Order: sequence, then C-alpha cells, then structure tokens
Amino acid sequence: MKTTSFSQRIISWYGQHGRKTLPWQLNKTPYKVWVSEIMLQQTQVATVIPYFNRFMQRFPDVVALANADIDEVLHLWTGLGYYARARNLHKAAQLIRDNHGGVFPEQFDAVMALPGIGRSTAGAILSLSLGQHHPILDGNVKRVLARHAAIDGWPGQPKVEQALWQLAAELSPTTDIAQYNQAMMDMGAGICTRSRPACAQCPVALDCQAQQMGKQQDYPGKKPKKTIPAKEAWLLVIRDRDNILLQKRPPAGIWGGLWCFPQYNTQAALQQAVTTLGCSVAELEALPGFRHTFSHFHLDAQPLLLTLHHDADAIAAKLQQSATPQAAVMEAAPSLWYNLSQPSRVGLAAATERVMAGLKPSAIEE
Repeated sequence: MKTTSFSQRIISWYGQHGRKTLPWQLNKTPYKVWVSEIMLQQTQVATVIPYFNRFMQRFPDVVALANADIDEVLHLWTGLGYYARARNLHKAAQLIRDNHGGVFPEQFDAVMALPGIGRSTAGAILSLSLGQHHPILDGNVKRVLARHAAIDGWPGQPKVEQALWQLAAELSPTTDIAQYNQAMMDMGAGICTRSRPACAQCPVALDCQAQQMGKQQDYPGKKPKKTIPAKEAWLLVIRDRDNILLQKRPPAGIWGGLWCFPQYNTQAALQQAVTTLGCSVAELEALPGFRHTFSHFHLDAQPLLLTLHHDADAIAAKLQQSATPQAAVMEAAPSLWYNLSQPSRVGLAAATERVMAGLKPSAIEE
C-alpha cells in the first residue's frame, strides 16, 4: 500500500462525508480551534457545541479569556467535567497575553509549552487552523491506525504509542493536511468506532489488517484492568432560607478551584464541625447519597442538610475558623452564600450541582 493512496482515499472520503460546518470550523482561527480541541478531550461533539458557542460569545479572543476571572471561566465550563482543562485554558490565555502580545503562537514548540497542550493537540491546532504539516494522534486516530496496521498493545504503553506516532507521520500527506487530519478524527468518531465499526463505509477497509482478519475488536489493545478504590465523603449542606453555604476548593486536587460543600472524611468529623458551630447534630437531615466516579477512584458521597435558625454569617465565619485536619477544605477557604433563586456565576463541582438539584427554592413570602 502506498502512503499517498491511504491519505488520498481519506481526503476523498472527507470531501463527501466529513464534517465541515461545526462552529469552530467556520472562520477558523488558532484560538477557536484551540478552545474546541480542549473541550473535545474526553467529550462528545454534540455536548461541546453549546458550551463552545457560549464560551466564544463571552470570550471572543485570547485576551478576553485571559482577563476574565477564573470563577466565570469555570462557571461556563460547569457540566463539561475534567475542570483542569478549563484552569489550564485560562492559564495559557494569560501566558499568551503576557508573553505573545495576546496573539496565539504559531510555532509548534511555543504551542507545546502552553499548559494543557500536548503533541497531538498542538499539531491539531496548527494543522487545522493554519495548514501547518503536523501529524496528530488523538484517541480516534489511534483506533483507526491501530486497526489498519494491526498494531498490537494498549496505546498508553510508550512502545505502542511510539509505533503509532511513526505510522501517523508516515501516512500524513504533504498537502491538504488540514482536511486529512480532520478526516482522520471524523473517521474514528463516525466510521471506525469502538463497537460496531462501519467497515462497509470505510475508504481504507480493503487493506485494513484488522478487518481482513475479522478482529476489529482486538485493536487497539485494551487498557489493563485495575481495581478502582472507593472513598467516603460527608458533605455538609448548610442552608439559610434560599442560601446555601459553599466553599472554594484549593486550586490543585479534585474539583480544584470549584465551589463545593464543606467536605469531611468521616461522619464523626462532620458532626464535630456542626457542634463547634453551636448547632445540634439532631438538626441534621440526610439527603440522598450517591457515588461519583473519578478516573482513579470512586467517591461515595453522603450529604447532610443543616437548616439554620441562627445568624448565618456568624455560622459561616465559625466554619472557617473551626476547619479540622479531617476536613477536605482549607482553613482559609473563601465562602459564598449561593442563592438558589439567583445563582452566582461561579464554577460548581458536579457533585455540588447534583445535590443542589434536589434543593428547591423556598416559597416566596408575601
């Protein structure tokens, strides 16, 4: 098989079937493609589109994003998950503002140096927006190449990833790189899918080794299974009428920079905090518990509601002063009274949103 033959078939398929009218494909700029590529990591296109449109409306360029408060950035990201992406996006925008005159860099090494951008993302940004010749290797492309060349092993292993990068570079055409790279991503998303690949519609099926062997499901190799541990979290939901007390998480760690309920590792630690606030443990009301799964562990969360009949601001101040080593919040964590009827524009953790959804605003008093 000639490499030109492979790329020509892919590009020809894209001309007839590829996606060309997604929001970030219209009036393309490196900034738009960058934001879309970060949002599309671990997230489906259909989910990303409304988030991207809102993001672009509020932050039409790098400087607007750089000058924004991180809380507003996280607020517009709420629901997309993997919030480190948003924090890195904001940090990178500030670096571009400060070090590149507010213009997205066009040199590969400079793009790679930005937070949250790896080799494939840098290649995608520069090839899709500027037509620069860079191979890409996101999850969809890995699947297409691993099947076509029957490359054994899990792509997360350095040796396997290196073989895939080499193949990606060999197959990339010298012209029409933007169309080719977009086509490869579209192929993985719509044709060479994880389950039930549409081989009959694939332009390179005739020389696909996995298809010839009838072993499409064997490629790429599966990630070795690992037991995911479970941890407990006790969430203190303090309510004063329509106001819910939230605290801002530290920048690093889970839910970094997001607003959450005060969190404790044990029920006893939460009860101790309630007592220190001058409230009675008997006032606590159990809300529905749930499991939230991260990439490396499960979190079994049990929220407990404390409805205040005391001075709310005094309670908030006491909570900060009485933080214990068992609490998963910092002693000086900023606090916020979040109004259920008039929500603040801040970033909320998924677990916080889930509990909030069950807290209905109070009836309006005449």
